[in-house]
Amino acid sequence: MLGFDFEVDKLKQEITRLGANRVLLQMPQGLKPHATQFAQLVQSCNALPIVLVDPCYGACDIAQNEAEGLDADLIVHIGHTQMINQTKTPTLYIEAHANLQITSAIQQALPLLIDYKTIGLTTSLQHIETLNSTKQLLTEHGKTVLIGDAGQLPYAGQLLGCNYSNAKTIAHQVDAFLFIGGGLFHALGVALGTNKPTIIADPYDNKAYSITNQAQRLLQQRYATLQAAKDAKTIGILVGLKLGQKHLSQALTAKTTAEKSGRIALLLAGREINPEALMDFPNIDAYINTACPRISLDTPSKFQKPILTPNEFMVLCGEISWTDMLKKGLFEN
Repeated sequence: MLGFDFEVDKLKQEITRLGANRVLLQMPQGLKPHATQFAQLVQSCNALPIVLVDPCYGACDIAQNEAEGLDADLIVHIGHTQMINQTKTPTLYIEAHANLQITSAIQQALPLLIDYKTIGLTTSLQHIETLNSTKQLLTEHGKTVLIGDAGQLPYAGQLLGCNYSNAKTIAHQVDAFLFIGGGLFHALGVALGTNKPTIIADPYDNKAYSITNQAQRLLQQRYATLQAAKDAKTIGILVGLKLGQKHLSQALTAKTTAEKSGRIALLLAGREINPEALMDFPNIDAYINTACPRISLDTPSKFQKPILTPNEFMVLCGEISWTDMLKKGLFEN
């Protein structure tokens, strides 16, 4: 399968072990071009493949309800490391490792790292196997390189959109971070969670650039969002219904905090939380997001009302300071 290494033997073995007759295939948007090959692989094992077309936002987003509705014997979740250990329908996580040359992107990052002696390395699952070679290259250029391992994720140096523990565990020892991968989301999380200069080495676009300024602008936007919610009297607390995004206890704590501060609080639960869904609640002044942190980070300008993270709401209610909130983590639970 061009572009990625998949654990296809693992898939065959699990279908055989379970004697699965019906297999639900779930994958993020970027891997859906591989759906046909996976379906043919499942069918070669004498099982019926069903490809889920709904969006998939991460390892937390397991299609358990859909599997039950389709009477599937196995969910195959492609592209992420395991997050949820137990599901009613057996779930097999198939990792995806990108077959990309990263040397050029790393070399372009070197001038951006010239003022920093000790570098922290981070990446997403797709590029986890590049960390050792990158460490060697940076060491050859006189850098001291650290790869954090907080013990919460399957791989040292790995990041999730809601877990930056591997970066945080070495933040006090490094001068800057280098993130290997595409897009801004994970690298912004590193910059915001550690308050350290952060460089992206992007092997997809074959370029390197700093996102430190973007992180500062995002903090300014988040502070403006917090200020916009200051006079909110009625709060909607968003509860995700996807298995790994359901933080009901956190939502209940937010409800108690809101009511303690004299506000009205309403719990709103949903699988897909988007601007269109919230337009049906015109009397709500602001929202607290306890579901996927990308809702707060990626799309706040698309929502008509301010959407705060639980930690930002604590600042709004005077429970913690803005500075203490940044130390705790803007988007992490």
